[in-house]
Amino acid sequence: MKVLKFGGTSVGSAERMRAVADLVRRGGRNVVVLSAMSGTTNTLVEITDYLYKGNIPGAQETLNTLEMKYSGVISELYSTDTARARAAMLIGESIGYIRALIQGEFAVAEEREILARGELMSTAMMNEYLHECGVRSVMLPALEYMRTDSNGEPDMKYIATRLGRLMDMNQDADVYITQGYICRNAFGDIDNLKRGGSDYTASIIGAVLNAEEIQIWTDIDGMHNNDPRYVEGTRPVSRLNFEEAAELAYFGAKILHPNCVLPAKLNNIPVRLLNTMQPEATGTVIYNMPPDGSIKAVAAKDNITAVKIKSGRMLLAYGFLHKVFETFEKHRTSIDMIATSEVGVTLTIDDDSRLAAIVDDLKHFGTVTVDRDMVIICVVGDLEWHNRGFESRAVAALADIPIRMISYGGSNYNISMVVHKDNKVEALRRLSEKLFD
Repeated sequence: MKVLKFGGTSVGSAERMRAVADLVRRGGRNVVVLSAMSGTTNTLVEITDYLYKGNIPGAQETLNTLEMKYSGVISELYSTDTARARAAMLIGESIGYIRALIQGEFAVAEEREILARGELMSTAMMNEYLHECGVRSVMLPALEYMRTDSNGEPDMKYIATRLGRLMDMNQDADVYITQGYICRNAFGDIDNLKRGGSDYTASIIGAVLNAEEIQIWTDIDGMHNNDPRYVEGTRPVSRLNFEEAAELAYFGAKILHPNCVLPAKLNNIPVRLLNTMQPEATGTVIYNMPPDGSIKAVAAKDNITAVKIKSGRMLLAYGFLHKVFETFEKHRTSIDMIATSEVGVTLTIDDDSRLAAIVDDLKHFGTVTVDRDMVIICVVGDLEWHNRGFESRAVAALADIPIRMISYGGSNYNISMVVHKDNKVEALRRLSEKLFD
């Protein structure tokens, strides 16, 4: 059994839903994980934003626009009046549910309930369409088995037990349909796995079912060796190991959610990245392969802030780094990169929402400077230190581009360089020319 996850663009229209249904029908008795239709989650976020601001008419008007969008898709997707009526009823239930929440008290719990409707609507429509096509598809409601524990981590034992029970009750199904992204938390309330969480859902399901393979279907044919939005002539990387994929996912390759990698890696389940627009393309397969002595890809992570703490007493100051890290921990801000010297340390963060408070605390330990609008350029591959020349090729490619910071040796799979956002595109192009062309 395989787990197939389809993203929002893959189910973003009636035409795309038909294409996904064809792939599902040809694939066999698998578990299919769906995201919300493209644009839906953004619209639901907009509705919640209006409600937080107390603008009920704004929320209602936005919901009405969303309802009309779904009405149009229903009219186009189904070929019989009976199927259209059933789909309209199912979508109407979700729209009515949101409408009721708009009129009541609104807080975080209601926000999460609203955000969950996107996946519930896309799976309802797909399930109904498969029924119309004569497929015995069965819904596995994610809210009945997907749960996080008190630490916000997947409760794997609970998930395995509940999901196994649901599947045992429907052993004659041709295919199983379920929602990505949404879950319940340790208190039983509706929650979610954050943005990109549908990939995580697929990986968790694959792990608990010991699936043959996890397939992530998007609108691009695998993970490319550079960002095709900025660099011409990029090509898919045919094979990656899990460590390389994790580095690329974390440092900017949008095709794969970083959290997706670990459950698959621990359970030795290959992850294949495929393109719904070009299903015949081989894509990228990720698995526990040994290093192969090559540089695989380049990725970029935007909106980076570099924070430098300089202290003349650092060399003799026992616990200096501990105090610095403790400051970021106190303000619940994760660190991407770090570089140290005898008199200072520079760190990068991608969340500057608490930056003012962090800087204020760090000034107790030294002089603080901040560089905003930076980008991490990450070169990924077999970069163990004894592979001579790999790191020098990456640095040489950026010979005339100012580099704010370099991190090498933290792992065997990447070298990362921080540049200003104005130099991002040129840096990506230079690296492609030097490393791949």
